[in-house]
Amino acid sequence: MGLFFEVLSAINNPNQRGNVTQLESIINSIQQVATSRGIQPSQMQNIMSVVGNMLRPVLRQQQSLPDGNQLQNLISQAASTSTSGVGMQSLLSPQLQQQIVQTVSQTTRISPNVIDAILPTIISAVQSMLSMGSTSGGSVNSNSILHTFLDSDRDGDTDLSDVLRFGDRFLHP
Repeated sequence: MGLFFEVLSAINNPNQRGNVTQLESIINSIQQVATSRGIQPSQMQNIMSVVGNMLRPVLRQQQSLPDGNQLQNLISQAASTSTSGVGMQSLLSPQLQQQIVQTVSQTTRISPNVIDAILPTIISAVQSMLSMGSTSGGSVNSNSILHTFLDSDRDGDTDLSDVLRFGDRFLHP
């Protein structure tokens, strides 16, 4: 729940970009793509967990590059453009995208074609969620949500499925 608490904190912090409308849009887009493909909520939570676990090392590597702020710039694009997900998808090679599709498919037993079709929406939702922690300063360390998501010293309490589950409960009590 640590990551979800960071999302709530960003919503409550006027210096961060997060707001309830953005969270609702993220949750709704994930639920709509799941419903349109016949994916059960528990399966979607598994999908989010696997995708998050596979994205984390890629984003950590990007953060460790000499221009680590490039990652923050890609994340911030979600909050400022209508092309959410495009920047983050540029981080994922076609091979990595295929690996994500195969791993998610094997874990959830959902067709690789279905996973491939929903992956852009999921990546866009993750990018939007991570952007909620952005501040006007813009450095990676000032984005509490991205920092929590990438923080390897935590106890594994940075699961994207928690954000989906608790976000839905928060929005629809």
